[in-house]
Amino acid sequence: MYSNSLVELDRAHLVHPVASYRNHERLGVRVLASAKGATVTDASGKQLVDGFAGLWCVNAGYGHESIVEAAARQMRELPYATTYFGLGSEPAIRLAAALAERAPGDLNHVYFTLGGSDAVDSTIRFIRYYWIARGQPQRDQFISIEQGYHGSSTVGAGLTALPLFHAGFGIPFDWQHKIPSHYAYRNPVGQDPQAIINASLAALRRKVGEIGPERVAAFYAEPIQGSGGVLVPPKGWMKAMRGLCSELGILFVADEVITAFGRTGPLFACEEDEIVPDFITTAKGLTSGYVPMGAVFMTDHVYQTIADGAGGAAVGHGYTYSAHPVSAAVGLEVLNLYEKGLLENGRKAGARLMQGLVGLKDHPLVGDVRGRGMLAAIELVVDKERKTLLPAAADPARRVFDRAWENGLVIRAFANGVLGYAPPLCCTDADIDAIIERTRRTLDDTLDDPDIRAAMKG
Repeated sequence: MYSNSLVELDRAHLVHPVASYRNHERLGVRVLASAKGATVTDASGKQLVDGFAGLWCVNAGYGHESIVEAAARQMRELPYATTYFGLGSEPAIRLAAALAERAPGDLNHVYFTLGGSDAVDSTIRFIRYYWIARGQPQRDQFISIEQGYHGSSTVGAGLTALPLFHAGFGIPFDWQHKIPSHYAYRNPVGQDPQAIINASLAALRRKVGEIGPERVAAFYAEPIQGSGGVLVPPKGWMKAMRGLCSELGILFVADEVITAFGRTGPLFACEEDEIVPDFITTAKGLTSGYVPMGAVFMTDHVYQTIADGAGGAAVGHGYTYSAHPVSAAVGLEVLNLYEKGLLENGRKAGARLMQGLVGLKDHPLVGDVRGRGMLAAIELVVDKERKTLLPAAADPARRVFDRAWENGLVIRAFANGVLGYAPPLCCTDADIDAIIERTRRTLDDTLDDPDIRAAMKG
């Protein structure tokens, strides 16, 4: 067991993201010590299958020596290189070229960031610059989707449509608008795919009309809404929404921070959705979480408009660590691993994962199972017919996570009783089977919770 002094140091000094500070002080930290493949080990020696790949990000899995060596070699040769002043480094240039070659359509221009939040932030700046360069500075209104997540920066958290990220922060801003989610399990129009698509198209058209068609700059959508509860749209939804944005003259941003790099099967979920957005934002799987990095992809017409608008002047947007050579070296090796077999393994493991989760639908608490590839969710209810949420008294986010941990499994447990899954693409059959078996145990343990029992009787 790790020493109490480490727990106390954490309590006293380390501010954790998206946490109740007081509850964390009371409960203390769980320290992770090592990891290999899809297994993480805490400082007490307990081993767990990581069913969430860290934070949807360790797509390649833990412990790849080739990634470690790529980082170490680059740190020895050139640990830092700015991309200001017309300077650059070979890894960053090669990674940008490799990504552009693999991205859908003419998304040929790549701007590197530190992660997903500042990638989204960057798109807002690029989009404003684009419309001003087009002579339409009045296009300063942005639309996203309820239950969507677009980062935790001040501006990105306003596009995010989850109340937790707004409360106490004075956001969203009045230029940030929302339309209802496609959330099939609880959609007012029912679960018919075409009805959901039609409702979303009507909602976007209506919102643009309310704002004024000449005022709307861009629309943001995740191929799958991750932090909103792994909400999978009907097949054809992204294509239909992209088509409407083109018709209305609105830029379309696909936020693939979670879905890119094999999470849903291919390198980019947009490939399956058969669309070429104006922007794609990525991070997480770009470096498999080994080092920080994000990226913004922009199409030729966006890049050329910004470049022509600037003329001989600099485009005043940049980060100190943009295109960091160590991160880029890692990104190149991770991309190599994906294409040498991890994407294929992830597709097979994803099919096994979905089959196993669907097999849990007979459990009294399982209301819905949804997913695509290695991205999935189970939605828990206390009444399947009425789709009644787990009671707040059952504290599902904490208690379900704790039960899964005790059963040797790391998952994402949301406050509304949704369990999120995003295992590493390297998972073996045994890893996937362990995820399913330990999930069933966790569901059984949750069924025994007195607050759950009371709600089911009530």
